[in-house]
Amino acid sequence: MAGRGDSALKKLGMNFKSTMDVAFGKGKKAKTPSAAAMTMLEKVNSAFPGAQTSVDLADNVKAILSKNGYEDNKTLVATSLCCDEVNRELEHALTGIYGDNFSMGGLAGFAFGGVTSFGAMSHHIPEGGSCLVMYGPHVGVDLEGNVGKVNRRGREGSGACCGSANAAAAYVKDVRAGTREAQANPEDILDAQQTWVGAQLIPYGERLEKAEDADVELPLALYDAQNELMSRIVAAGCGEVAGEGLICLLGGIQINTEASVDEYFLPKRFEIMNNKGEQVADLLEELMG
Repeated sequence: MAGRGDSALKKLGMNFKSTMDVAFGKGKKAKTPSAAAMTMLEKVNSAFPGAQTSVDLADNVKAILSKNGYEDNKTLVATSLCCDEVNRELEHALTGIYGDNFSMGGLAGFAFGGVTSFGAMSHHIPEGGSCLVMYGPHVGVDLEGNVGKVNRRGREGSGACCGSANAAAAYVKDVRAGTREAQANPEDILDAQQTWVGAQLIPYGERLEKAEDADVELPLALYDAQNELMSRIVAAGCGEVAGEGLICLLGGIQINTEASVDEYFLPKRFEIMNNKGEQVADLLEELMG
């Protein structure tokens, strides 16, 4: 008799083995799948169609870049991801291929290192090599299928993920409702990053209000804000990349899951640029396969 998991898989158009390979990392995190894990997986697929596991994404990125002039031992990975400890899986998958990463990011994934960090990173690229810049916000999906929450190691139940993003969304909602005044640009470093995250989300307030599911829309809006910032950083700093070095931008949304299940990443941008800021190749379609 078909169980709950089997019917869920049919809805996703996937068989049991292929789904378990994807969800449980082809044995990398193999554990007995539960109904709760299936609920979480269903939500990841429905809310963020096209998302890939961290390991699969890293393998796919390597394969595509290898065809476009990238050499593993001459590639420097730079990441701009949220400080949250749940966000390290994709970093580890990429650094397992390319070596240690340069970090540009801060709260919610914004590239708070700015042009200075990009310029410094550019001068660390191995001679004759190129860089891969991976960036974006993150969002959790918990075992009950709630977007914006994650089950963390050693804690009962689930909690906010991304907490910075949720706090910024609450701030934007209050400002739009007139129950709170918009904050000025921070003069004190004490909580400057969170103030900036809220300010960057303000232009997306109406979009969040009108969204069918604001918890799903929130990381999409944050990605747009971060992508605009990263584009400005690269435009200002691309000339620091030496010689024929290339700049690959991999932007998207990290999707955090309970620890027994591989995490996901939804690619939104995958392109190669030269050190003049010109696009060399748009590889997103190939990556999404």
